[in-house]
Amino acid sequence: MWVRSCVPVPASDRGSATVWTVGAIAVLCVVFGAVLVMGQAVVVRHRAGGAADLAALAAADHWREGGVGACARADRVARAQGTRIVRCAVRGEISDVTVEAGRGPLSTEVRSRAGPAGPVPPDGPGGSDGHLGPNGFVGPTTVPGYAGARPGPTSAAGP
Repeated sequence: MWVRSCVPVPASDRGSATVWTVGAIAVLCVVFGAVLVMGQAVVVRHRAGGAADLAALAAADHWREGGVGACARADRVARAQGTRIVRCAVRGEISDVTVEAGRGPLSTEVRSRAGPAGPVPPDGPGGSDGHLGPNGFVGPTTVPGYAGARPGPTSAAGP
């Protein structure tokens, strides 16, 4: 004869661990899927950035062929990277290229410009006195009359 326990065991708790396990697995699958999508978005962005830079350099390198020839070269370079040109413009020696990578919701466009570095003072990068510019380095921000001058990072160390 079986002896019954004095403490009743509720029958409604049977299988609750299975439900909790299935719920935890579902949440982990959603998180894993989100991480995969974000990783793919980063890869697409990097592919577009690299292809835009290479295409802009190719167009700037062939600016003498005119806008059509330079953009055709940029298009070949972009296609070799698995991307496509959205916009290409060449003005003088400066090329401005926009490239698109990816498909559907994970597509992205990246714009890149390339051209000559700009004028260098006749006395060399440091000028006649050998000192760097006010922003701590020599570059387009220290060249007088440069149309695209932007304030650069300030240097903590003096000249």
